[in-house]
Amino acid sequence: MIKRGRASEALVKNSLPAETKRDFIRAKLFFLLLCAGGIAAGLSLPRPWLFDPAILTGVSVFFAAAIVIVPSVRKTDEWERAIVLRLGRFHGAKGPGLFFLMPLADRIAQRVDLRIRVTDFSAQETLTRDSVTVTVDAICFWLVWDPEKAILEVENYREAVILSSKTALRNAVSSHDLSTFLEHGELIQKQIQEEVDRKTTEWGITIQHIEITDIQIPEELQDSLSRLAQAEREKKGRVLLAEAEIEIAKKLEAAVGIYAKNEPAMKLKILSILNEGLKAGNSMMLVPSSVAEELKTNDVFGLEALMELRKKQGEEPDGAGT
Repeated sequence: MIKRGRASEALVKNSLPAETKRDFIRAKLFFLLLCAGGIAAGLSLPRPWLFDPAILTGVSVFFAAAIVIVPSVRKTDEWERAIVLRLGRFHGAKGPGLFFLMPLADRIAQRVDLRIRVTDFSAQETLTRDSVTVTVDAICFWLVWDPEKAILEVENYREAVILSSKTALRNAVSSHDLSTFLEHGELIQKQIQEEVDRKTTEWGITIQHIEITDIQIPEELQDSLSRLAQAEREKKGRVLLAEAEIEIAKKLEAAVGIYAKNEPAMKLKILSILNEGLKAGNSMMLVPSSVAEELKTNDVFGLEALMELRKKQGEEPDGAGT
């Protein structure tokens, strides 16, 4: 389950102002180094040249130009676009790479990241259509394809995406039964994605995918669902067993028809059954009398010889007594 609270805030938090501050710090450091170099060069000149009005004027103009020009040089990374306002009006989206701002007229309103972002959100304590309280967590994959619309059309596009996703998730939960929500999660994810994307397209934002990561239901309902699932599995097992019995019966019926038409084949089947029993090493076999009578004429397995031997053994004592 995705952790909420500070973790989700960290995903939504805008880190771009910190990058802007770093750019300002770099510009200031460059300006200070430039000033230090100019002062060192001025001190290395002979004393009369240092106080020459022309030199002082040139140095003053140089530093004034540096103060104006250096902050006007900006850059953005490959995945960034800078929204530039000129005298409060939209001027353009600059970047990537180096670009220049008109001193005192242009300013960067915001930097927009064009990469795919992942944001987590949740619909807490929401009732399904069959009145079951559930807590659903999800993640949203989205990106900004038009930085101009994302900045000019909505105040905070990140928060707008999250709130729209939460609203769509709650609507999806409340409009479906719990069983439908559990069994057809992919269809519901697609429905949420399309609903949110309809809103955010006007802001220059595309919702690529929404995934449901966790569904929490009450413990007492979990027990009943577990019993229901076990009963369903037992039902399917019995149905499969019955279907197998039907298939076996059909095959046996076909075999009986074949053996009824072919008596030698039936005898060979009986012999094969007896042979398998003897191979198993059984010390005693129960053979139906009908089978013995059927095989008696051919004296298979020496049944007649065995009976004659027993008769002779029974007659010898009587002969000795006479």
